[in-house]
Amino acid sequence: MKIKKGDKVVVIAGVDKGKEGKILFVDRKNDRVIVEGVNMIKKHQKPAANQQGGIIQREAAISASNVMYLYKGKPTRIGYKVERVEKDGKMVNIKQRVAKSTGEIID
Repeated sequence: MKIKKGDKVVVIAGVDKGKEGKILFVDRKNDRVIVEGVNMIKKHQKPAANQQGGIIQREAAISASNVMYLYKGKPTRIGYKVERVEKDGKMVNIKQRVAKSTGEIID
């Protein structure tokens, strides 16, 4: 999975198509993500010791394939660029994410 927590994404499929938000949680095992303000559900919660009960709204997980990374306000695919660099006398691979639309390094 090429997206991670904190990335800004746009939903490209489903009921919330076109909505933008920040990734709050990534579940790599099940290939799902939780995006801020997207796929809102109502949950009936019982009052706990320190919490108030009632109907609360929260984000539910959506498939990671239904979101696309936003780079400079435009959706783009993500690739990887690997460089071999000498560090302390040893050759080390450095892996960086790259926006495929522009070829620029993301982080």
